[in-house]
Amino acid sequence: MVDYHASNSQASSGGPAVYMDPREQENDWDRDLLLDPAWEKQQRKTFTAWCNSHLRKAGTQIENIEEDFRDGLKLMLLLEVISGERLPKPERGKMRVHKINNVNKALDYIASKGVKLVSIGAEEIVDGNAKMTLGMIWTIILRFAIQDISVEETSAKEGLLLWCQRKTAPYKNVNVQNFHISWKDGLAFNALIHRHRPELIDYDKLRKDDPLTNLNNAFEVAEKYLDIPKMMDAEDIVGTLRPDEKAIMTYVSCFYHAFSGAQKAETAANRICKVLAVNQENEHLMEDYEKLASDLLDWIRRTIPWLENRAPEKTMAEMQQKLEDFRGYRRVHKPPKVQEKCQLEINFNTLQTKLRLSNRPAFMPSEGRMVSDINGSWHNLEGAEKGYEEWMLNEIRRLERLDHLAEKFRQKATIHESWTDGKEAMLTQKDYETASLSEVKALLRKHEAFESDLAAHQDRVEQIAAIAQELNELDYYDSPRVNARCQKICEQWDALGSLTQSRRESLERTEKQLESIDELYLEYAKRAAPFNNWMEGAMEDLQDMFIVHNIEEIQGLITAHEQFKSTLPEANKEREAIQAIQAEVQKIAQYNGIKLSGGNPYTTITPKTIDNKWDKVEQLVPQRDQALQEELAKQQSNDHLRRKFATQANIVGPWIQTKMEEIGRISIEMNGTLEDQLVNLREYEQSIIEYKPNIDQLEGDHQLIQEALIFDNKYTAYTMEHLRVGWEQLLTTIARTINEIENQILTRDAKGISQEQLHEYRTSFNHFDKDHSGGLMAEEFKACLISLGYDVENNKTKRTGQMDMDNYRALLVATGNSLGDAEFARIMGIVDPNNSGVVTFQAFIDFMSRETTDTDTADQVIASFKILAADKNFIMAEELRRELPPDQAEYCIARMAPYSGPDAKPGALDYMSFSTALYGESDL
Repeated sequence: MVDYHASNSQASSGGPAVYMDPREQENDWDRDLLLDPAWEKQQRKTFTAWCNSHLRKAGTQIENIEEDFRDGLKLMLLLEVISGERLPKPERGKMRVHKINNVNKALDYIASKGVKLVSIGAEEIVDGNAKMTLGMIWTIILRFAIQDISVEETSAKEGLLLWCQRKTAPYKNVNVQNFHISWKDGLAFNALIHRHRPELIDYDKLRKDDPLTNLNNAFEVAEKYLDIPKMMDAEDIVGTLRPDEKAIMTYVSCFYHAFSGAQKAETAANRICKVLAVNQENEHLMEDYEKLASDLLDWIRRTIPWLENRAPEKTMAEMQQKLEDFRGYRRVHKPPKVQEKCQLEINFNTLQTKLRLSNRPAFMPSEGRMVSDINGSWHNLEGAEKGYEEWMLNEIRRLERLDHLAEKFRQKATIHESWTDGKEAMLTQKDYETASLSEVKALLRKHEAFESDLAAHQDRVEQIAAIAQELNELDYYDSPRVNARCQKICEQWDALGSLTQSRRESLERTEKQLESIDELYLEYAKRAAPFNNWMEGAMEDLQDMFIVHNIEEIQGLITAHEQFKSTLPEANKEREAIQAIQAEVQKIAQYNGIKLSGGNPYTTITPKTIDNKWDKVEQLVPQRDQALQEELAKQQSNDHLRRKFATQANIVGPWIQTKMEEIGRISIEMNGTLEDQLVNLREYEQSIIEYKPNIDQLEGDHQLIQEALIFDNKYTAYTMEHLRVGWEQLLTTIARTINEIENQILTRDAKGISQEQLHEYRTSFNHFDKDHSGGLMAEEFKACLISLGYDVENNKTKRTGQMDMDNYRALLVATGNSLGDAEFARIMGIVDPNNSGVVTFQAFIDFMSRETTDTDTADQVIASFKILAADKNFIMAEELRRELPPDQAEYCIARMAPYSGPDAKPGALDYMSFSTALYGESDL
């Protein structure tokens, strides 16, 4: 619903609010807001002439556009004339309410035509507001004279501009791009008239450098012969840097409507051209179809015989080349033809659709070139293609089978020949005659493995013979060579079988002769191996580096070492028993005349090795005793250092904690004046500093501990790092507390806050600082403000009595928790600019001091500058130098921006923006 009585904020800023097409409204509206007097004069004359061109049909006219429409009567009459419709009966009274009602009836009618009025109220029209009246008339012109213009699917302003461009395109020096600068030389007006009525204007005699003559000529001819009243003065257009766009559009729309008859003839000609163009395009499509169809069918006829050729090739390489040629056909030659066939069908369907839409008879291609004929030929092509591909694949598979069998025979024969290489020499050697029992057994097991391998290769030999037989049956071209190779493999296989059996019998006979000696070797190996491992482990343990951190750990090592020494006698007995086994072997070999070819086959551990390692163990035991005793003495010394450090740390740590708590209580209790508190805190700080020697002593003890590489201390929970941090925090806390008292004194003296007020602020702050952290969270800070009587909603401090946190929460429930969220957010931005979420006491004091004391503001500074400037909106440099000290005057002159208001003078300075920048409200 249109609100005709809303206050017009646009009108108050200097421009008429008008209806605009959505595509124009954004660009034109801002210009309207800045309407200069020259444009207003042009609009007033043009709109008055336009209104009179319609009102004269009713036998009346207007003289003053803002005065004659005030009672609404002629406004309603104008709407009836231009629309041809009857409006509600107007009220004839002279009172203001009658005039408003009449204007509202006119505005209601405009709104009923789909016009969205923006802030046009009847009161402004009745009051004779010129800019609002011009805006309303422009809305009517847009709706009834411009909106219905349509040229080549564009309407309104774009349609009118396109019409002008089409009509004036053949004329030199005319380039219509807009409705202001493009019309300034008058040639565009003359071109429009000459295009439709060439007998009225001699266009060639017009000069671009004589705009007054051009404009007056066009306006006079239009008024005399085209019944278009003169709506603008040539002098106004020429004398304006940029003529008013609305005035030009209104004037040009009259030319459009005057020549609308000629437009119809042009439309008819365009229609004929369009029909002929469609017919020509259809004929071109028919010709393209015939040619494309003919070419495609010829290609199909040439390709099918090639695909039906089934001559086989002898070799795989030749068949592979034939397949590659076919793939090239599929990859290179056929895809363009597929595209041509698809394009042919698309062209045919498009042509038939265009013929049907233009009421033309359907297209019938030449005989044999129908889409169905092409599809049939294409089907035959694909059938031949499929058969050709299947034949090639079968031939390739057949040749692949032969090549595969031949290659398989060669591979298996090569593998077998490689396996048999050297096997006859291995089977005929006599290596077992000088071997030991273990070597004979190994040779026997190796021979058994060879027999298993030989049996496994039996299947390969049979496969080789079968493949050779199949190649003979398939008449493979290289069958003689295959047969010769197969015969040689079979004869060699029979020889290997005989040699294998003979070697097995020899190995089994030698094995029995050496078994008796081997049993003793085995017993020696079974007992020597674990005893050797025990000695190696003992030597490793006796030489192992050990790292201990306390007395308990070194005592555990000493105990384990004593237990080890107690096992040495039993170990020596086992050593003597193992040596006795080796002596028995030598005795048996000598008695039976057996020549031992080497050492024990089951172990590399010799009796000499055992004796050497036993001697090494006996040497290492006393060395280990000495190392353990030295480490015990070292750990006892380290334990003394731990106890010494822990004794002092357990005193210093609680002392630091106690002092930290005492400082917190001092900062909260606030006994005496701020000066008294400052004196007490400085004395307290001195007492802390005097404790420094105790810290230094701990540092010395800690240095000794670090040099001894001691990393733990069970006698205390304090580390030197913790104590250093605590000591530094203690010094920082007392210094910060002293600084806070000093800042409170500065704030009190600078802002004139009494000791009682500071006490009240500290009391309230401590009350809501429940965790004694020295800071308030947002809700605690808000409660503190309210408890001091600060009105968070109205930014005022009023004494309503204090309240605690519980009462504050009750207040939030009662008020719906809506105590000035926006105002409180502003306050938090002041006291917590870093968004840490915590408000310190100093920030709280600074804020309360600003709220309770008088401070300068940007408005006060602006008012002061205005006095110096003699009530002007700007100030001159001379005035600043006259009224201010030299250094301050030059400071202002260097930072003030030039003043750019309507009443600006050379050298004028903008003191308003400078003043707001001083208080952070804008950039300087």
